[in-house]
Amino acid sequence: MKPFVGRYSELKKLEDLSKSGRACLVVIKGRRRIGKSRLAEEFGKKKEFLSFSGLAPIKGVTAQDQRDAFARQLTSLFHLPACTFTDWTDAFAHLTRYLTEEKPTVILFDEISWMGSKDPTFTSKLKVWWDLVLQNHPSVILILCGSISTWIDKNIINSTAFFGRVSLYLELGELSLQECKELLHLQGFKGSDLDFFKVLSVTGGVPWYLEQIQSRQSADENIKRLCFEKSGLLVHEFDRIFNDLFSSRGEIYKKLIQILAQGMKDRASLKRAIAYSPSGTLSQYLKALEICGFISKHPDWSFKTGKLGKASLYRLSDNYLRFFIHYIEPNLAKIEQGSFAEVPLSSLPGWEPMLGFQLENLLLKNRPLLYQALGIHAQDIMTDNPYIQKASGGKKGCQIDYLIQTYSNTLFICEVKMRRRELGLEVIDGMKKKIASLALPRGFGISPVLIHLGPVSDALLSSSYFYRIIDVADL
Repeated sequence: MKPFVGRYSELKKLEDLSKSGRACLVVIKGRRRIGKSRLAEEFGKKKEFLSFSGLAPIKGVTAQDQRDAFARQLTSLFHLPACTFTDWTDAFAHLTRYLTEEKPTVILFDEISWMGSKDPTFTSKLKVWWDLVLQNHPSVILILCGSISTWIDKNIINSTAFFGRVSLYLELGELSLQECKELLHLQGFKGSDLDFFKVLSVTGGVPWYLEQIQSRQSADENIKRLCFEKSGLLVHEFDRIFNDLFSSRGEIYKKLIQILAQGMKDRASLKRAIAYSPSGTLSQYLKALEICGFISKHPDWSFKTGKLGKASLYRLSDNYLRFFIHYIEPNLAKIEQGSFAEVPLSSLPGWEPMLGFQLENLLLKNRPLLYQALGIHAQDIMTDNPYIQKASGGKKGCQIDYLIQTYSNTLFICEVKMRRRELGLEVIDGMKKKIASLALPRGFGISPVLIHLGPVSDALLSSSYFYRIIDVADL
């Protein structure tokens, strides 16, 4: 089994549940490849671990196919003769016969949305099985997980049938920067800070993607193998994500992702960009992408009151999806022909600006590291997010990569730079223009911050202009 890194808090919560002396129902959700079933396996390592998984919802898969898959997995686990279930109640009852009270037991229903989506009675029968049977097995923990977080929200989390029954709800995000580096090191990958970041610019903190990195290849060689070879694992991952998660509605989700790959947008801009008819459905699509962890929502706010406004910016927060749209998708025909074998990554158009944007994504998912580097505490922060001030009247427009407002009315205005060449004093001029454009109430303090990956000139370091100059490598 491959190395397991991180998820310490989640494992502790699961272990605490296992010591409660009662049956427990756990829900784990998160984007595809984020490590939901791997977490369940790690938790069940020293317990009786029974894993069942639904079939991918490809065309032609029926409710009976799902029950047949469950039957095959059950007979394989307990070395039984082949059997068939025509009803989920019978399938659950058959599994119950093999549960014992001598040893703690973890039952995993992986990709539960696939397992139950074709049968409208699935969740009600699962609820009855839990109420009448499993709750009488105090050593059992039932874990439900899946990539279609919207299905889980509707049918389990927000369902009246399961109200008060879920003991623990876990939503897995990407691994932290430190955990990513630990995982790569355990796999034997060695390289510079820039090499490490190049890998993350494509994979983000998604464990399964990181596990595909080979130690005997450089960062560039790994990226080429995964993304620019005909058989590369990440060449067709985009289509798998949208076919598996959104099925027939995949095209509208893809379109939204493609628009957000060009930069942050508010809801009105998105509606105009896709020529979408006025309705509440767009909000539902955006919410679904947000729940799946592919996009993030950043509300605006008032400096004066600190209260969130009604408008929000949507950002494509998944590094793989952005990389696919900018570099893999436009070159699919050439990839099929093997035309990228000798092409250096640095020659790809817009490569360096794209890396800078990917760095911003990573930092927004690792905010506690930035708080620590800035010497502030989370409880002192009123609001923090990317910030856009639209031009209106005599007010100039400006965009802040990351802005933190504290309760003491200090604004930490953060500029994120990723450069192979040395950063010089020109960064100060750019920051001064942004600050001059901001419409600020009286009495506010401004602390400019530079967050960088790459060399910085001695002149910039000794200028004393920035409150902090943070090297991402130090994080």
